[in-house]
Amino acid sequence: MACLREASAAGIPVTIAGAGTGITGARVPLGGWVLSLERLNRLEVHPGYAIAGPGVLLRDVHAAAQRSGQLYPPDPTETAAAMGGTIATNASGSRSFRFGSTRRWVDGLRVVLADGRVLDVRRGDAVDFDPGFVPMPQVTKNTAGYPLKPGMDWVDLFVGSEGTLGVVTEARLRLAPAPKAVLSGVVFFTSDEQALDFVDACRSESSATMLEYMDVNSIALLRSRYPEIPAEVVAAILIELELSSEDDPEMDRLLSRIEGFGGLEEDSWFALSAAERERFRKFRHTLPELVNDTVRRSGALKMNTDYAVPFERNREMLAYYCRRLDEEFPGQYVIFGHIGDAHVHVNLFSDPADPKHATELLLEFARQAVAFGGTVSAEHGLGKRKAHLLKLQYTEDQLDAMRAVKRRLDPGNILGRGTLFEV
Repeated sequence: MACLREASAAGIPVTIAGAGTGITGARVPLGGWVLSLERLNRLEVHPGYAIAGPGVLLRDVHAAAQRSGQLYPPDPTETAAAMGGTIATNASGSRSFRFGSTRRWVDGLRVVLADGRVLDVRRGDAVDFDPGFVPMPQVTKNTAGYPLKPGMDWVDLFVGSEGTLGVVTEARLRLAPAPKAVLSGVVFFTSDEQALDFVDACRSESSATMLEYMDVNSIALLRSRYPEIPAEVVAAILIELELSSEDDPEMDRLLSRIEGFGGLEEDSWFALSAAERERFRKFRHTLPELVNDTVRRSGALKMNTDYAVPFERNREMLAYYCRRLDEEFPGQYVIFGHIGDAHVHVNLFSDPADPKHATELLLEFARQAVAFGGTVSAEHGLGKRKAHLLKLQYTEDQLDAMRAVKRRLDPGNILGRGTLFEV
């Protein structure tokens, strides 16, 4: 692009802007120019793959794939996100338990480098320099920094780099066949232990594509919209199963599993039809809406986490969250999210007059996640707001390796200045 050549020559910072749905401040410029990609909205769907510009919205990719009898599996909650943003952050969502994050579904990219050079890269095209090595946490989702290793390919380098290494102007996305049948359920439990035992069993025994958790405070919020939730419920697991047919015996096995772990089988909700499954999707998305509404009405300051840990530390991390939150902010939080990946979000409602208290607690949570072998960013990226967390996860030598890659591709540090690496 001519604008990048000009900016590079003049040392002008360039911040890439998509749909504006991110929550880490990556698109907020620290001076210089803002480069909007919203008009790069070409979308073509073919058997097995799609071609999408960075300005195409995620929901439009999902809809176009569905009309062709196919599936684009990554499903971040915010379907109004632009594809460029989902690629930049290696976004994932509720189905990542089965299908992984965006990186797994990108087969090729067209990228404009800081100096205006254009790279067309495909899956398997190795970078033409030694990127060094940075060990990754033993988690199923990680989007903190660059996943450096010898022989890595260009696609893996650019996906998740948060617009700091180049500008994605087109992507080739892999599509999967649409499932023959899908069973969705909202399974209610009267204790957290029951819910977590159920999750353990589903992770190892079933064809689940989604395992989502809601804690007791989340359930309390949801009752304002869904009074039919049984009074004794203190936890819920949202589950989605991919079936071979509507008569798949996996449905019976699921009901037996629920009963075996103390779930309220008779009071839980299940759906096979697309219309009913849409009702459950709205149920899941209602919670963050209610969280935001609570913040607006109360004047509280919402602060949230995006940490994940190895699955064997899942219960410990959840217990740690609950203990410390009950000590410091009783009744002022909800915990929900991707329990299948040991990746739940803490949303904390703190006093805007004293943000330091909440900030310190969330920083403590980040350190604990790393101590458990986890990540400080599982799906949202770090942007500018959370760039300070990168040094909690990596050593200075490892950060230097990342900075060396940044300097090689963007020697003037014009792209995404302040994102990932603090200014």
